[in-house]
Amino acid sequence: MRFPSKEIVERIRRQYPAGCRVELLRMDDMQAPPIGTKGIVTGVDDTASILVNWDNGSGLNVVYGEDICRRCDDDR
Repeated sequence: MRFPSKEIVERIRRQYPAGCRVELLRMDDMQAPPIGTKGIVTGVDDTASILVNWDNGSGLNVVYGEDICRRCDDDR
């Protein structure tokens, strides 16, 4: 597995700062929260995976290059 560059990791950290809200769009995992679940970003690790505390109690990361989420903290 190839790890993303430092530049990509920093870009993801700027896009998804701790405290912003996200919505899950795709996650291929048996334990994944349902699509549409929202949560709060707690950080981005060195592999550019987004660390999320999902509203349903799950703590699965959004894996860079595999899973998809979107920022939704501006949704009202």
